[in-house]
Amino acid sequence: MARGTGGPGTKGPGTAGALNVARKLIASHLVDGEMTPGREIGLRIDQTLTQDATGTMVMLELEALGLDRVRTDVSVQYVDHNLLQTDERNMADHIFLRSACRRYGLWYSRPGNGVSHPTHMQRFGVPGATLAGSDSHTCAAGALGMLAIGAGGLETAMAMAGEPLHVTMPEVWGVRLTGAPPPWVSAKDVILEMLRRHGVRGGVNRIIEYHGPGLASLTAMDRHVIANMGAELGATATVFPADGRVREFLRAEGREGDFRELLADPGASYEAEDEIDLSALEPLIARPGSPGDVVPVRDVAGEEVHQVVVGSSANPGLRDLASVAAIVRGERVHPRVSLDINPATRQALLDLTRTGAATDLVQAGARIHQTGCLGCIGMGQAPAVGRNSLRTFPRNFFGRSGTEDDRVWLCSPETAAAAALTGVITDPRDLPMDPPVVRPPALAARAADLLEPPLPEWEARHVELEKAPSIGALPELDPLPDDLDVPVVLKVGDDVSTDEILQAGARALPFRSDIARLADFAFVRIDDEYLERARAAGPHAVVGGRNYGQGSSREHAAIAPRHLGLRLVLACGYARIHRQNLVNFGILPLEFADEADYDRVEQGDTLQIPDVREVLASGGDVEVRNVTKGETYAARHRLSPRQRELVAAGGQIPLLRGDRRPAPHASRQ
Repeated sequence: MARGTGGPGTKGPGTAGALNVARKLIASHLVDGEMTPGREIGLRIDQTLTQDATGTMVMLELEALGLDRVRTDVSVQYVDHNLLQTDERNMADHIFLRSACRRYGLWYSRPGNGVSHPTHMQRFGVPGATLAGSDSHTCAAGALGMLAIGAGGLETAMAMAGEPLHVTMPEVWGVRLTGAPPPWVSAKDVILEMLRRHGVRGGVNRIIEYHGPGLASLTAMDRHVIANMGAELGATATVFPADGRVREFLRAEGREGDFRELLADPGASYEAEDEIDLSALEPLIARPGSPGDVVPVRDVAGEEVHQVVVGSSANPGLRDLASVAAIVRGERVHPRVSLDINPATRQALLDLTRTGAATDLVQAGARIHQTGCLGCIGMGQAPAVGRNSLRTFPRNFFGRSGTEDDRVWLCSPETAAAAALTGVITDPRDLPMDPPVVRPPALAARAADLLEPPLPEWEARHVELEKAPSIGALPELDPLPDDLDVPVVLKVGDDVSTDEILQAGARALPFRSDIARLADFAFVRIDDEYLERARAAGPHAVVGGRNYGQGSSREHAAIAPRHLGLRLVLACGYARIHRQNLVNFGILPLEFADEADYDRVEQGDTLQIPDVREVLASGGDVEVRNVTKGETYAARHRLSPRQRELVAAGGQIPLLRGDRRPAPHASRQ
């Protein structure tokens, strides 16, 4: 493995005029700005995806826009997150989502069709296209040579309305792959190696582009595994070329006509570079609490295991599930272990059945669940307190599983299967058997007829939105005041996730369409007294460390605290999507100019920014006064003129209800 464990190397000289794949994709969709890293750009969006945990708000936002019909080439609403129908709210949301799809011209993917990312890749992915999705793992579609970017719901709604998606132009980080994975090593180990080297902040403000001869050993669905978890590195997107392996995938899906070759130009350069020798990789595993805490499996072998879950958007392919079936064929799952299989798509479940792999799994003692996100988002499959659960999922933040004192490890299907058989964490290379050999069918099973296409426009105009009482309304958001004078109601540390800002899972998700009720779950996993303090304070501030808001794209993690009065977040740094979500809902995100000042601010201090609207309009840095301590801190806002206007207006919703969009000049640097 070249370059050891340090950061990516500096760029090579390259060839003048030669473009990498990421820059080709951006250049072909650029409608505003220049491709200079650090500057804001606007991108034309060809496709969008939404899922049910975020989609209800998106549909309410489309209604606020007064949109008659979506203006993208393809927009799809998936139902994959909240599939546990424990009361009437779940089905009511699905009925509302279907009616909105019929009204606004979206495809509708019903419950059971599968997780959005692999289903979209199978059914709609097109090389060379752009995709915006209200789910952070939208980046998985980069496996097909797409520019796929996770975004907040409001940004996705605006893209559906034909508006550009605005992002900060990232650096392009070229990762050269050589060799081929050895037996018992697979694509999950590739992305875990990236996380081992660079951690959860290594990809911030970057697009990761994989290239090199090692690509030939990775199928399109292998690449999906790697691209999906680019979100865990904090990357804006992950890009692979559209080559022969992509053509092979589309041929198996019966869509070879959608193939378009998209390769980097000879001599293309990158702002940063790294290299992985795939043949030198070994089985890896992320320890509980963070996808970035990665070690070799052999270093933790022998830890007792009680649950193994295989599937989700991070390992959704037939190969991933069939490998587990091949390993456990003729064996018995350890009596202490619950082996749960989450097929990610209806198509994968059909293929598991027709190849006999499902029979092998069931006979070995596995439980096969419905297709969907399930335990990955804390909807069922919660592990016992303090007992190890090995999962092929993308995230293992503490408590995300639905169990507060959980111990969730992230690993490959091979490592998961080995633990299921032995009852302890086991390097799969130590199993007394040959490595699994999986040969997927030349043609994948067909399940696409269960996706409901958009209605003709003349018919869609007559569709009424079906809103149950549990479907709430968009919040009323007031403009930023002339002077901010707010107490610090909460102070948190580094890498706080959106799961911690707003709890997900079976308790909170049923209220995703009712912001007033959902707000009861704000920050409960960090401080269960936040709610009482926030309601008493009214307008208030939160202070955070580095990478504040990592993880899920759910804009509810901004909306719910805003409903409770949050107007200012002062942090050492932000995850990209959450920072934009704060802006979208009129919360001012500032960064300490000197991170040492973070230690000087305490919960209970009062922060002041006089003439804050004028300060923002001027575009300069911001002085934050701590009146409790008699100190002043320099802070940066890093907001474009467009974003400054959004914050000043109180967010995008007031603009939707009034001017409906920022003034044209505000979109330019």
